Amino acid sequence: MSIAVLLGCEPPEPIRIGFVGGTSGRVADLGIAGRDAVLLAVELRNQSGGVAGRKVKLLIKDDQQSPEVARRAVRDLIEQGVVAIVGPMTSAMAIAVVPIANEAKVLLMSPTATTDDLTGLDDYFFRLNTSARDNASRIARYHVGQNATRRLAATYDLRNKSYTENWLDSFRATYVQGGGEVVKVIGFESGGETTFLQLAQDLLAAPVDGVLIVANSVDTALLCQQIRKLGSRVPIISSEWAATERLVELGGKAVEGVIMAQNFDRNSTAPRYRAFYQAYRDRFHREPGFGGVIAFDAANVVLDALAQRREGRSVKETVLAARRFEGVEEPMLFNEFGEVKRRLFITVVRDGQFMVVE
Repeated sequence: MSIAVLLGCEPPEPIRIGFVGGTSGRVADLGIAGRDAVLLAVELRNQSGGVAGRKVKLLIKDDQQSPEVARRAVRDLIEQGVVAIVGPMTSAMAIAVVPIANEAKVLLMSPTATTDDLTGLDDYFFRLNTSARDNASRIARYHVGQNATRRLAATYDLRNKSYTENWLDSFRATYVQGGGEVVKVIGFESGGETTFLQLAQDLLAAPVDGVLIVANSVDTALLCQQIRKLGSRVPIISSEWAATERLVELGGKAVEGVIMAQNFDRNSTAPRYRAFYQAYRDRFHREPGFGGVIAFDAANVVLDALAQRREGRSVKETVLAARRFEGVEEPMLFNEFGEVKRRLFITVVRDGQFMVVE
């Protein structure tokens, strides 16, 4: 048998896509959920024949929530020939790596980075979550309508300030317009020398009737514990970044009553969502959370675009040509800048569960 015939029997080279996210450190819950959801999407696609008869190979990188590590990870993925990257999962890392993706013309499909610093740009950064501005304004309008708080003290994580500052500024603008007041704002560095007891004392030093926390799930849970240990029963508002199962696991009774927005409904009866949820639970034996749900959608957008791609057309061009893709809970409609708006659900922690209240 000739070498040519033998070569002809070999399976075609797999299509490589990448994932980059923080799978270690304080935001690991978000990164791990995203990583596992992308892995599940690739496994399911390969089980059904792959993309155009080719298997899909997933290359995974941990950005460690370090800009330099993230840049190195994206460069490595590009050198290994990925056609697109799902991630990063946080805004700070997106800011760090978008210039590299733009230069290489490799699409970044971020599930959860929502910074407004990357809004409205013709670049290679696409996202599947609503912008920080829209999310924060929506939850601020809810609180104005509830009329339960009028004077808030706020704190935010300086290590992800491209998101947290956007979010806080947008919340405050809407809240103040509705008659509320943010009387104190304190920044802190996640994983630094922050003493959460001191931070809680500083937030409660002025007369306030509520506390706003714009931080990851771990820091939010720890700060809630210190606020409650001081005997304060003021309402606590959180950004959607903290809305993972880790918040409840770490915070326990201290996070009961915390209100936040989420971009998916954990109790959805949509068939596609139920199928995904069961597959994820069977595969990883834990809840997917919002990071897993949106990352699964992001991976499938990339995989569907690869399946639809015509010769000579990039993944970015294919997504923009199609615009509409099916998600597990709702269709995703991309605008001309590769941005999607999702429904928003106001939720409260009750009996250790996220309950939708609006």
